[in-house]
Amino acid sequence: MSTGAFQHSSAIPISPALTQESEPDILEQKNYPVNKRIFFLSLQAIFNAVVVGCIAKLLVLLISLFTNIAFFQKFSFANTSPGNNHLGWLVIIVPIIGGLIVGIMARFGSAAIRGHGIPEAMEQVLLNESKIKPIITFLKPISAAISIGTGGPFGAEGPIIATGGAFGSVTGQIMRITANERKIMLAAGACAGMSAIFGTPLAAVLLAIELLLFEFSPRSIIPVALSCATGAAMHFIFFGFEPAFAMPNIPEPSSIALITYVALGIVIGVCAAVVSKAVYIIEDLFEKLPVHWMWWPAIGAVAVGVIGYFAPFTLGVGYENISHLLSGTLPLKMFFTLCFLKFLSWAISLGSGTSGGTLAPLLTIGGALGGLLGTLTLLLFPGCEVNLITCVLIGMAAMFAGASRALLTSIVFALEATMQPHGLLPVLGACTASYFISFFLMKGSIMTEKIQRRGVATPESYEPDVLQTVIVKEILNDDVLAISADTTIKEAREWIKGTNEELGQVTVFVIVDADDLLQGIVFRKDIFSKKHDDNASVSTLVKSMNPYIYEENRLSIAIDLMDKYQTDILPVVTHDKDKRLTGIISHKDIFTAYRKRRNAEEVYKPPISLRKQGIKIIIKGKQFLKTK
Repeated sequence: MSTGAFQHSSAIPISPALTQESEPDILEQKNYPVNKRIFFLSLQAIFNAVVVGCIAKLLVLLISLFTNIAFFQKFSFANTSPGNNHLGWLVIIVPIIGGLIVGIMARFGSAAIRGHGIPEAMEQVLLNESKIKPIITFLKPISAAISIGTGGPFGAEGPIIATGGAFGSVTGQIMRITANERKIMLAAGACAGMSAIFGTPLAAVLLAIELLLFEFSPRSIIPVALSCATGAAMHFIFFGFEPAFAMPNIPEPSSIALITYVALGIVIGVCAAVVSKAVYIIEDLFEKLPVHWMWWPAIGAVAVGVIGYFAPFTLGVGYENISHLLSGTLPLKMFFTLCFLKFLSWAISLGSGTSGGTLAPLLTIGGALGGLLGTLTLLLFPGCEVNLITCVLIGMAAMFAGASRALLTSIVFALEATMQPHGLLPVLGACTASYFISFFLMKGSIMTEKIQRRGVATPESYEPDVLQTVIVKEILNDDVLAISADTTIKEAREWIKGTNEELGQVTVFVIVDADDLLQGIVFRKDIFSKKHDDNASVSTLVKSMNPYIYEENRLSIAIDLMDKYQTDILPVVTHDKDKRLTGIISHKDIFTAYRKRRNAEEVYKPPISLRKQGIKIIIKGKQFLKTK
């Protein structure tokens, strides 16, 4: 290792401040993904999940209450379907009244209650450090209960996901935590809401990973998983232990049936893209209306009321419609009604900006579409061996997978919500086909299109941080130009001028003593400053806090230190109290390592060359014959 143009002379005394460590916690802690903070975050997430579970039960009761008041003129919390009403043509007015109330609440309360909740939560995670206004915790469930209770064709899961996320965000704003930890709290609260509604904790965890966290790491998964498990426990307490959508046992699929289910998944993927695009086309049409957006939910509710007059079972949450579809007992007319009229009612209402969810409508539309496609397939190809209620199940899951691009969530949700193990392969094949085809037909998803239109970039894949996978030792440069601690400032200045062509634009120099022990770093501007005595040692320019890094540290830590100390190089030292200099790394070294590691994943090069292997075999064959 070179020490510049100077020979070491007798070392000058170094003050204790010069050997002070530079915040070793920065260097050590970040190598460990889990620490005691995760324990406390997990406790808070569990508490939040209990509260969110209670809110979920309250939301369901409020929906039932408003449904009974609006359609049956009675004060009751009993679960009742608005499809059984006897209002006649007056049923058209009920959703309009609900739309007016929601519009007023959005206008004078908070516009954030509009929509189905998940895109809004994603936007806060990506742009606003996961900060959601506390008022959303109150307005979202109330507005959703009014909207759904007056006939809005939505599910309760979207509003409770938004409410749970808002509650997690608010508690995260009260606590002294980082923005990333607040994101974890938001995701934990949101997915606890989904788990509390459906009793599907694993699907809720996957929803957090695919749509809210944008990462997969122990520090995030542990609190979220515990929160979702707690949410499921609250579901069992309030709603019972039965599957969310009970259905008859389905048979184990044959090979030809599996191929057919995958083909149906492709068709459903095309329909999922159409459904997603239709929602935003309708939203664009509402944007062109010459009236304030406050009135849009009421205008959209006209379509809900008219369709509800002719097809009453398109009104309201419709969880019972999903159960009826999965039972396989509905007449073909109901399949058409729930597929096309439910879609029309939901798309217009959601496009108007009212408060509601997407999961239940997508499941209803997809299930009905799967049933129709299954019926048609059996008529055209009687020997395809498909099962009708299996077609309904894959229709539900594939529609959600294609529209939301939450592939794993869709698969696991279908299994958890129905408890049908024989549905695994059909659902896996159909959902993957739908997910695959959706990328060719639309840029975003039904969850991301809204915020992408606002200029918010959403990640399409969750890859590990390259800088977390490369350690300093891999890029260490041991050809170091260091300056001896006993060199004067004048000598250092003259040496830098003399080697300026060789050094280029070096802005930072490493200072070592006669034994190559690190004393610190000195900036070029300080060496050339007129404020210092030319005959003073360069060691006098060393600051009291100096960055350094160890060979076994990750490059992500190097980036943190370079940014903190505004330096473009870092000394690399031995991991002992002496801090012996072993080399340096620069920002250019880090850029090069990052580029090489990223490009290595994109190089199209077969590790095994069949041509070369063939030549080797021929040569070895000739050698074998010669030995004979």
